[in-house]
Amino acid sequence: MLSKRLKIRRFESEDLADVHDYLSDDVVVKYEPYAVHTYDESHRALEKMSYSVNFWAICLKETGQVIGQIYLSEQEQNSWELGYVFNRKFQKQGYASEAVSILLDDVFIFRIAHRISAMCNPENENSWKLLERAGFRKEGHLLKNVYFNRAVNGDPLWQDTYLYGMLKNDFIHNNYQNQGLSDF
Repeated sequence: MLSKRLKIRRFESEDLADVHDYLSDDVVVKYEPYAVHTYDESHRALEKMSYSVNFWAICLKETGQVIGQIYLSEQEQNSWELGYVFNRKFQKQGYASEAVSILLDDVFIFRIAHRISAMCNPENENSWKLLERAGFRKEGHLLKNVYFNRAVNGDPLWQDTYLYGMLKNDFIHNNYQNQGLSDF
């Protein structure tokens, strides 16, 4: 899949250095369910992603450099779940919005999805602002529903989660508005 600046494709073994660059960054993985990756952990993660139909490499079209990943997984009842991680060096430049837009087109138009959901930590302002710009609706604020780490005494460090969703009708309506067309 192509856009003006990006190519979205499956992961390849040659992507290891690029993938390790962002998975080893503590700022990038701060809200993820895993810690900073060692080189070996990045290698195992890349291997897993390259065999999965749910992970997509986000590459710069001009150079082929992998700048992030998108997780897009089919769920029950023609619903999909979306997630993403981007290299800090390429954040706040519109790449994530561009990549999400490409995948929304793909899943709503070609895979005939009914709904896409995404979750993020309320402290991850960049993530929930991206979802809102893309047309997702905040559907809930789950209180202390998940933990990824434990305190020194072993107790879970619970976190809140924002739940976002977009229906196919929302997607169609947003596209009509963005193109300056009247309601259908």
